[in-house]
Amino acid sequence: MGVLMSDDRMWGGRFSEPPDSLLLRVNASIGFDCRLLAQDILGSIAHARMLGRIGLLSSEQAEQMEDGLIGVLNRFVAGEVEYTDTLEDIHTHVEHELRDVVGADLAGRLHAGRSRNDQVALDELLWLRDAVSEIRTGILKLTNALVSQAEANATVPLVGLTHLQAAQPVTVGHHLLAHTFPLVRDEERFGDLQRRNRFCPLGSGSLAGSPLPLDREYVAETLGFAGGPTRNSMDSVADRDLLVEFQQVSALVGVHLSRLAEDLISWAAPTHGYINLPDACCTGSSLMPQKKNPDALELVRGKSARLIGNAVQMQVMLKALPMAYNKDLQEDKEALFDSFDVLRDCLALATLCVAGMEVVEERCRETVMSDPHLLATDLADYLVSKGVPFRQAHEVVGAAVAQAEKKNCGLVELELSDLSSLHSAFEEDVEGWLDIDASLRRRTTRGGPAPSAVSAEAKELAADLKNRMDSLQDISCPLLTDLAGAWPDV
Repeated sequence: MGVLMSDDRMWGGRFSEPPDSLLLRVNASIGFDCRLLAQDILGSIAHARMLGRIGLLSSEQAEQMEDGLIGVLNRFVAGEVEYTDTLEDIHTHVEHELRDVVGADLAGRLHAGRSRNDQVALDELLWLRDAVSEIRTGILKLTNALVSQAEANATVPLVGLTHLQAAQPVTVGHHLLAHTFPLVRDEERFGDLQRRNRFCPLGSGSLAGSPLPLDREYVAETLGFAGGPTRNSMDSVADRDLLVEFQQVSALVGVHLSRLAEDLISWAAPTHGYINLPDACCTGSSLMPQKKNPDALELVRGKSARLIGNAVQMQVMLKALPMAYNKDLQEDKEALFDSFDVLRDCLALATLCVAGMEVVEERCRETVMSDPHLLATDLADYLVSKGVPFRQAHEVVGAAVAQAEKKNCGLVELELSDLSSLHSAFEEDVEGWLDIDASLRRRTTRGGPAPSAVSAEAKELAADLKNRMDSLQDISCPLLTDLAGAWPDV
């Protein structure tokens, strides 16, 4: 039997028979790495230009190659190319189509000095660049919605909970800002990740670089990698750290979204009735016609588990891999793409719910006013303001709570004589400390729930978020700028 030559694969010369059909099916990644099409072609154009600079392609060949790659991209975008497992991956599909456009001889010159190993590493980093920008935008939109609602509801009192037990009065605005800051930190984490995505792996080859005089610095600069080329060819093809970080931060965002969803689901329940969710975020029951289920928020809460699972999968897949490239790394993509899709949708759903919800102030205030002992800590603080040590004040107010329970009333209903019998520091001005709105107004320390503090914090946050959104730009890619007009909308 002669040597097997395949027009459909990038390899085959040393094989005398094709792979088993089962291996072909399991080995094929085109079902998911087709999402890297634009990045693969962008990297290929940069590589072709570099091959022209170093003389491995003539200027005419380099120009023909670039035009051919743009033509291939247009064919894919127009739906003229059918994906097939036979061609394994997106790299092979692109090269296969390029043969039809520029001929087999010229297309076969494109792969000089590179491997699919460094090619996919580049594709993923280019994809990650755009993905992080989109997720950061989604986070900023949600935080803006939270800040707007917080400012609008800075004076609406709410029962603050610890251990799911009534604790102290806060405001709806203060509570919503508590959900805003974790998301702000998440946006910063993604920003840090994006700033570290600055090294270009192309030119690392399979693992040992290339004896050809590749101009890696030119490729890095052309593609917008500010740090230049990666500095170790083995690490370049084995490294998936930034993808792991994307998964980890996505999982943390999922946790924060889940906690927000849980609070809003609870607030919307008839037993609380603090908010009305927009109909667009809810569904009904197939049996019970009165139901209005907060499905959007429940899905956000539920899908956080997928984000966590994807992050774990990535690390487990990597933990025992020897240096450098191993086919196991093909398993990095499906979970990565899934996390991006899930997080993008969850952020949009949460934004829809937050922006469209209506706070029922009367119900919030009614619940606060009906709690008999919500101002117990305020009463202790009153005594402290009169010079009583806090531990003694705590003991006295505990006795006052017990006395109120014996009288079947709330703290605010105790007479001055009742309080004075417990400690001589109680005077007529204590009445001003047993008022919900007065209690909130006093809590003006930075980060406190006083309406004035919440409004000030919301205004400062709104300005900060605007600056973040204004400064959130796509990382400069000179090649894309140069291709403007020729590059299709992908």
